[in-house]
Formats: sequence, structure tokens, C-alpha cells
Amino acid sequence: MQAKEQTCGPVVPTAQACAVERPLGVPDVRITGGPWARWQTVNRDVSFPLGLARLESEGNFGNLRLASGETTGEFRSPVFMDGAVHKMLEAAAWEVAREPNDRLEEFLTQAGELLERAQQDDGYLNSYYQVVRVGERYTQLDRSHEIYLGGLLALAGVARVRGGGEGALPRVARRFADHLVETFLHGDGPGFDGHPGAELAFVELYRLTGETTYLDYARKMVEDRGHGMLGTGHGGLRYFQDHQPVREAETVVGHAVRAMYLEAGIVDLYLETGDRTLLDASVRRFDDMVATKMSITGGIGSRHRGEAFGDGYELPPDRAYNESCAAFAAIFWCWRLLLATGEGRYADLLERLLFNAFAASTSLDGSRFFYVNPLQRREDHFEADDPGRRCEWFACPCCPPNIMRLVSSLGHYLATTNADGIHLHQYAASEIHAPVGDGEVVLTVDTDYPWSGSVAVEVRETPAGEWTLGLRVPGWCDSARLVVAGEEVDATPDAQGYVRLTREWRQGDKVSLDLDMPARLVRPDRRIDALRGCVALERGPLVYCFEQVDQAAGVALPDLVVPSEAAVRVVDHPDHPVLGRTVTVEVAAGVLPVPAASGLPYTPAPARTDPAEPTTAVAVPYFQWDNRDGGGMRVWLPELEDGVAHGG
Repeated sequence: MQAKEQTCGPVVPTAQACAVERPLGVPDVRITGGPWARWQTVNRDVSFPLGLARLESEGNFGNLRLASGETTGEFRSPVFMDGAVHKMLEAAAWEVAREPNDRLEEFLTQAGELLERAQQDDGYLNSYYQVVRVGERYTQLDRSHEIYLGGLLALAGVARVRGGGEGALPRVARRFADHLVETFLHGDGPGFDGHPGAELAFVELYRLTGETTYLDYARKMVEDRGHGMLGTGHGGLRYFQDHQPVREAETVVGHAVRAMYLEAGIVDLYLETGDRTLLDASVRRFDDMVATKMSITGGIGSRHRGEAFGDGYELPPDRAYNESCAAFAAIFWCWRLLLATGEGRYADLLERLLFNAFAASTSLDGSRFFYVNPLQRREDHFEADDPGRRCEWFACPCCPPNIMRLVSSLGHYLATTNADGIHLHQYAASEIHAPVGDGEVVLTVDTDYPWSGSVAVEVRETPAGEWTLGLRVPGWCDSARLVVAGEEVDATPDAQGYVRLTREWRQGDKVSLDLDMPARLVRPDRRIDALRGCVALERGPLVYCFEQVDQAAGVALPDLVVPSEAAVRVVDHPDHPVLGRTVTVEVAAGVLPVPAASGLPYTPAPARTDPAEPTTAVAVPYFQWDNRDGGGMRVWLPELEDGVAHGG
């Protein structure tokens, strides 16, 4: 598997692609401070060792040894266990590209060799269908995950090559990919996978190798979907996004993770083919999803059944599913839309996802993970004997490896280049190396973001001539101040959400961007029935929540209300004893009397007008919840207006 380009990142459009922005490689952006740097450290030191141990103890490696004939025994379910190995291989490839790691190099070598021993002569590789259902290849495409797993393996191989690695992994990935092309593109294969994801993988394989058959196969998978080929079983056509052709569907439906992978592949296909109808359809569904099917944290998928999108405005806080993998895959979609259009609104949503829905997926010490990310947890919550807290691992091991592969490649999502210069889309303390013109620009970014809105950029190296530095002004920011080389300039963003500074830069030039980020109360659309009459709290890119552990003695979360004009106070914590670096928000709230318990909890009496007892409610960033006592949590609280609590 030979690389045709040198950029070492997850998404690398070809030189001919319709990309407005060009991404940088994982080694080109070194995150040096802030929550993302901390996350990358615990990902490397805690999450990876935990994940590698689980691949052994949960049977993922054991299944592959069964497939290779090295051992005998029972297959460990579920059917897609190989996927966790493939995802962790991709994560490890990005991690060693980011920072050398002998243990992960050993994993990449040994796991790649195990996969090669398990692979069949024609390139097929799937331990379940090699051990349990021998001779039944591709007979259950609606649920087998066979093609999807081939896509995950392809992404791992691409990551290994782009990171400069060699060995068995790229060979195995390419052989399986060639087998799929031969079976389903050149042959009379029976259809496509019920789980999208291979589409984007085969586009990326084309980008790496230049082999157009991979792009043709990705196009075939996208064009075939939506014609009811998967049948109505196992969740129905909408579950599979097989109910309408991709150019006709108006809204995202079905399994949320699968929908996001499919959309990312559709945009990738647009980027490489120029088929504008694909982009237009995907943008249409994106706009509808954001307006009607997304939680305030960026979480998606409101139904536990089918891990699926619900109806428009069906966004219950306590029953929100918001799978971690869905946030991960939505970031994939946002990033590709940003590359395709250059519009800052996609960077805005990517930021919301990263700092809230995705960041909440992992405990601060990197040892436990959320599969489901609700916006409310009651004190007595249990579901199937699960208290709904972070776990070390899952029987369906999809989320932790996805988390690891994105955290290892986070630098890829900070900045891009274009014909004019560099755009900074996400703010983190970092060092950025970017090609501009015939030379290289080196920038350092110094910031305490998201705790502070101050961002300082210094030009460390620059080629001669003019180039443009673009700085995103987030949609949540109402006021910004910008100083360039000691002179204040207009900080009003353009229609795409960026301030663009074009000049002949000199080494040592400094830019200071100050984004005003007061705490703010936000209210839901009235059509979200479950949230009507409630308020939530945001500050900068962060959504806040109220945990029981932070409230005054005797004050229960279900009794808290927030006055319409509540005063808020921001409190900086440089080193919180449990949460570490954080900023909390204190809200002048009220506590309603506990109603007497007698009979049904319904009454013909009007809404409560009893006076609320004053209290101070304390909120923490949503991504930092569930790192302490395991008590209750709420993002949304009832709003108190004229003595009447209207929501909750």
C-alpha cells in the first residue's frame, strides 16, 4: 500500500478534490496545553493500556486466533468483535504518528501479523464468519457488519501508511479491500452492508493509493442505498437509511451512528467527484438535524430503541441516548462539510460536539467511558441494573476505541490551509506547522480556552510575501476584540464566521483575539415538549450542568428553579481538588417546597405559586460530570416566572 501524498491525517482530499480547505497532518499540529492536551496524555497513559488489556480479556484477539487455527474454543460475541481491534489499530497508528510509543508499535506489529495469519487466501477476513458461520459469507448483510469491518480495517491500514509505518497491517487491509471490490463491484455480490462506514473508508483508500476502483466502489455503495435492498427486518428500512435514495431524503433517520458515517461518506464522495447533488442533499439533512434533532450538547439519537433519531423536536433530557459513537461520527461529518464549504458554522458545531457531547464520554482520568450521554440523571436511576454511569468497557465495545482514535488525531481538526493562507477553526494551546505558498508557516497559539476567551497567536516562521490568517469568531460570541502587531483592528467576522488578516507577516508578529464569554441562560424551542419552560446554562463553547454534589445541604435538584432574570457569577478554579482546571457558574436560584405526597402526582390546581426559597445553584461543565459522588445531574432546570415554575 503506497501513499501518493504525505499528509498524515484521517481525511486527506486529493489535489483534484473540490475542497475549499485542506487539512493538516497529525504531526503538524502539536497540542501543548489545556483540556485537550490533558486528554491526549490520559488517552496514551491510561485508556490505551486499558483497551489493549480488554482486547485480550474480552476475546477480541482470541476470536482471531480461532480464525487463524492457532487455538480452539468458543467464539466470543458479538459478531463485530473484530471492529474493536481495527479501531484500536487506527488509534495506535495516529498515536505513534503524534508521539513515538514502543508499546503501541509492538501492538501494531503483532496485531497486524495476527490479522494476516487469520486472513483467508482470497483476502476475506471476519472471525465470526470464519469460525461460527463457515460458508455463509455475505448472507446476512443487514446485520453481519462484514463490509463495515473491512472499511474499519482499511482506515487502520491507511493510518499506518500515512504515519510512515510498514508491516502486515497495510497488506492485510489492502487485500481485504481488493476482495470486497472484486466481490461487490466487479462481481455479482448481493448488496451492501447494513452498517454504513465503508463508504468513507474506500474514498480514503482511493485518496491514499490513487486506485479509482476504490472510489467506484464507494460510489456504488452510496448509489445503491435507499432502494430497500436490505429488507424490512432488523429495525426496518429507516434504521438502515435504506428507505430513500440519498439525494431525496430530507432528514436523518434511523440508527444515529450509521447515519453519520453515511453522511460523511457522501460528502467525501462529493469532494472527489464534484457531484454537487450529493453535497446539497447532505447539507439539507444537516440543517434539519441541527434544527430539530440535536441536544444542546450536540448529542444525537434520542431513542434507546434502535439507538436512533426520534421525531423532530423529540429531545427528552432524561431518555436521551446520545451515543458517544454518534458524537464521534457527527464530528466526521462536520469536518468534511467544513472542508467542502469553508463555512464556520460547521466548525461551530464541531466545537460544540468536541467540548460537550464527545468530551463527556470519558472520565477525567481516562479509565471509564459513557456509551449513553443523557442530559439528566435522577438519584435513583437504574435501567437493566445499570445505574447509567461510566463503565470501564462494554459488551458492545464500539465507543472506547472510537474515542481513542479521535483523541489521538485531535490536532488534525484545529487548522486548515487554502490558497490564501491558514484558518484556525478550533482554539487550543498548540504549535502549528502549515505549508503556505512555497514555504512553511509556524504558529504558536497560547490560550486557556475554553476557560478564557483570550487567544494569542505568534508567527514564529513565515515565507516572504502576503498570506492570510483566518480566525473563527464562534457563533456564540457577541463581542470580540482583535489586536494585530500592537494595533487594534475590526473583529467583525465575515459571512462565513471568520476574521481574515492579510498582510506580509514578519517573524515575531503577534495577534491577540479576545472573545467575550459571559455565562448565559438559554431556552429551548417551544416545540421541544420535554423541555418547555426550562432553561440551561452555557458559557463560551461549554454547556453546563447541575450536579447534586455541588448544591447546598438539603437542596434537591428536582426542587431547583431559575428565575427569568437570574444573576450569574463565574468562579475560576485553577486547580479544583477533583475536577482539576475548571470554571464553575453560580446562579441565584430558588428552591420550591416539596409537595406533600398523597395519591396521584396530578392535580386540577394551577401551577405552584408558593414562594421559592432563595439559594445559590452551582453548575459545572457538562463534560466534567460523573467524576465524583454518582448523584443526580440536570442540564435543564424549570424557569421561574412571576412566582410560577413553568417547566421541569
